Amino acid sequence: MELPSSFDTLVRSQPSWVLLLAFLGSLSVFRSSLSLLQWLCATFLRPHKNLRDYGAWAVVTGSTDGIGRALAFQLARQGLNLVLVGRNAGKLKEVSSAIKAEVRTSWVETVVADFAGDLEGGIGRLKRAIRGMDVGVLVNNAGTTYPEGMYMHEVGEEMWGSVVKVNMEGLTKVTRAVLPGMLQRKRGAVVNIGSGSSVVVPSHPLFAVYAATKAYVDSFSRSLHAEYKKKGIHVQCQIPLYVATKMVPFKRPSLFTPTPEEFARWATRFMGYEPRCMPYWPHYLQWCLIKLLPESAINEWRLRYGLSRRKTHDRC
Repeated sequence: MELPSSFDTLVRSQPSWVLLLAFLGSLSVFRSSLSLLQWLCATFLRPHKNLRDYGAWAVVTGSTDGIGRALAFQLARQGLNLVLVGRNAGKLKEVSSAIKAEVRTSWVETVVADFAGDLEGGIGRLKRAIRGMDVGVLVNNAGTTYPEGMYMHEVGEEMWGSVVKVNMEGLTKVTRAVLPGMLQRKRGAVVNIGSGSSVVVPSHPLFAVYAATKAYVDSFSRSLHAEYKKKGIHVQCQIPLYVATKMVPFKRPSLFTPTPEEFARWATRFMGYEPRCMPYWPHYLQWCLIKLLPESAINEWRLRYGLSRRKTHDRC
């Protein structure tokens, strides 16, 4: 079919760069639309996996408070037995009793491990506890940060060393302890809890070491996913923004600051899928809006936020 002469004339009259820009614009719109459609399907339509298919037991670190505690309850409700890892024996006993009272069919074991202290001793106790267990799910949730916004020269060596040890070394050694059993059984799901501070915003001033450790978690997770996905082990980094836990300055839940329980419900829906995800959908909308802003404006906003979290006046 021949094009109308007027249309043919219009096309011929346009510079080639105009046509190229039009093509690239159409391609960009198509890719954005496809990404949106994929996100909608993954978030609202895709069925969550039966996590018991990975194994009968789940290991959860940092399981006595916040997101870790909520995820432990959520995994128990889905029929998994639990190995709870934490530094406080009393809190571990309380969480264990609460889970057993609610989900009477689940077995719960506890392991005391202080990642900022005797890490090697804790890892040894974990290895002994899971020996012979069919551990199918590992949730690395344990993490720590500064008590307030601090310039790097103000952060004591013990404090930043603790952040590095818990967020990086602890997570790595727990993963290394659990992976061989998964590899032997050719199935498993590893879920590492990251942070929007390392992915969503270009920088996180006054919390520099914390954000850097969470960037490690993200890169570590995606690299392991590429290494082990063909061996039946799915490694994933989940990216939360603010969740109403003791690690954030505001505790009142809202649409964009869910309770740990609400976040956990969405988190389990994504387990076993893509190597990086933001399971709580309002957080993803926030990320999309932030990406529209210039980096300089975001950095300035983050600096002001960090200063607002200082308990004393500027000490510089």
